[in-house]
Amino acid sequence: MPRIRAATVAEHHAQQRLALVRAARDLLEDGDAEAVTFTAVARATGLARNSVYKYFPGRPELLAAVVEDAMPRWTETIRSGMSAAATPEEKVAAYVSSQLELVRSGEHRLAQALAGVRDTTLVRESAARAHRELLTPLIGALTELGEEDPRRTAMLLQGIVNAATNAIEAGDDPAAVTDRAVRLAVTAITGAAAGR
Repeated sequence: MPRIRAATVAEHHAQQRLALVRAARDLLEDGDAEAVTFTAVARATGLARNSVYKYFPGRPELLAAVVEDAMPRWTETIRSGMSAAATPEEKVAAYVSSQLELVRSGEHRLAQALAGVRDTTLVRESAARAHRELLTPLIGALTELGEEDPRRTAMLLQGIVNAATNAIEAGDDPAAVTDRAVRLAVTAITGAAAGR
């Protein structure tokens, strides 16, 4: 039986589970979701392969837990950037630039690797929840602007971020792409507001 390194069994269980999630995350950072196996995460954490099943019934649950673990960091980065903004337009700009900063920092490699997971409904559902969570502060900023359909507009603005992400990952200059994406997003929402 493994030695318990926490005050309670529940804390030990939580620590071991988190260690497995972080090991899976480290493997995903190389961009290959197929590298995340119970054998690999067990080896990385010093557990026996069959011990991983005490924490996760299968690989989809482990990968979904990686998304759930990463989501607070992503949303906090975006919310933090937006909270420093004074106007709704500045909040939209911060939303775009904060996400692209996550791309530049390598955080997006995790999402990219998970997007390649085949036939795993649980992972897709976790990713969809993460995307909805990311859109929430943008929807709030658009509501402040009086946008008539803030959810739809947020999804369209996210399209600008997605295109900018693709450009950065293809080797385009991150600063230039970010600057252009921010200007396009702000121009789009101010133009739409002026047209009402």
